[in-house]
Amino acid sequence: MTKLYDIFVVFMTQGRLQYRERVNVVMSITMKRYITSLLLLLCSSFALATSFEKVVVAVDHAPPYGMVSEDGRVSGAIVDIMREMQRTLPIKLEYVACPFSRCLKMLEQNELDVMGGLIRTEAREQKMQFLTPPYMMLSSSFVFYARADSELKINNYQDLVGKRIAVMRGAAHFPRFDNDKTLTKIEALSEHNAFDMLLKGRVELVIAVETTADHASVFLQRPSQEIVKMPYRYKDVIYGHIALSKQFASSGLAEKIQDRLNTLVLNGRLTELVKSYNLPPVTAVAIDK
Repeated sequence: MTKLYDIFVVFMTQGRLQYRERVNVVMSITMKRYITSLLLLLCSSFALATSFEKVVVAVDHAPPYGMVSEDGRVSGAIVDIMREMQRTLPIKLEYVACPFSRCLKMLEQNELDVMGGLIRTEAREQKMQFLTPPYMMLSSSFVFYARADSELKINNYQDLVGKRIAVMRGAAHFPRFDNDKTLTKIEALSEHNAFDMLLKGRVELVIAVETTADHASVFLQRPSQEIVKMPYRYKDVIYGHIALSKQFASSGLAEKIQDRLNTLVLNGRLTELVKSYNLPPVTAVAIDK
């Protein structure tokens, strides 16, 4: 009887040990799965919280509103505005320095997302989307520059006929000039290139916005005495917009950028940002509903 009892005790003891081992194994597996799931959840939450969408911004050299240093650093109004938006939007900014015509082409081909300082035209609206309101409002003139030793006198619009005029590729000016097929227009890759063509005698005139061209002249590395403004000019209020590529404009982020731009107008921050570039205030009245 004692032996049977001892055998029973041993059997039960082993059973309990095996049961505990099975329970421990199951609990261990369950706990590992729980911890793994928790870690995955935390990681995915962290990734979601820190995920930023890249926005590629074009910067062309048009001092002082867009500037590219010799070592490739960018600055200017569009850079300041996008960095201000970055403070409250989940975006990672990448800047691409390029000549105006190249920037414009890349925007049209969806190789860039954002470009600043663009005049709004019907032709451009077919290829990109403009944000409102414009952040640049220049009361300036389109002027024509000639070499000081050329003896040219452009006193009126008709005097432009027969002259070789350098224009930045893709640039918009005033409608009469842009639509005039009788004028001889020679495309230049940039404003710097246009003036270089003038100084080398390849063209007789350069058309440019007076405000930006005068400021940019310091980057030509040539004496300003070599260039002279013609008497004829076309004075206008020039509006510069932020434009988005068609592809980027269809994204939800583009809508957030437009909303953020409206907020910057309403709280006065946009006016503060453009003030250092001698641009007038941007008011709530300017928001296009």
